[in-house]
Amino acid sequence: MNAIVAVDNNWAIGCKNSLLVRIPADHKNFRQETTGKVVVLGRKTLETFPQGMPLPNRTNIILSTNPDYRVKDAVVVHSKEELMQELANYPSEDIYIIGGESVYRMMLPECDVVHVTKIDHVYEADAYFPNLDRDKTWEIAADSEEQTYFDLPYRFLKYERRK
Repeated sequence: MNAIVAVDNNWAIGCKNSLLVRIPADHKNFRQETTGKVVVLGRKTLETFPQGMPLPNRTNIILSTNPDYRVKDAVVVHSKEELMQELANYPSEDIYIIGGESVYRMMLPECDVVHVTKIDHVYEADAYFPNLDRDKTWEIAADSEEQTYFDLPYRFLKYERRK
């Protein structure tokens, strides 16, 4: 199973239910990684999408504790147990955890790969991804050349769980 995330230097991922920054190449990378695959996200993350609609050309699985919550063109689950049962229907390598913070924290132990867009900046934030650089169970398996968006340096990293 995979996770995919954009983080700043402090592993921040968001502020006030919004992304820290929008980098077109990061969005392109996200689309390339997840199109045709399964994405797992929380209700609050879904509500940040355009019109609050599921992502096109993907199987969207939404986690919500509200038993009455329904989303057109998405599967809604209400617990980790129910989520794991649903995910058993798909190849593990085709599953991407896409946020937010509580979903990442809950599902990171199930992941073997994390695709990280590391932005060389510190933002005001209230949501964070676990710092994989401080976690000995993870190692960097791939690192892109540094890129810039205006004056903002970033790189694409691939972390893999140590065997």
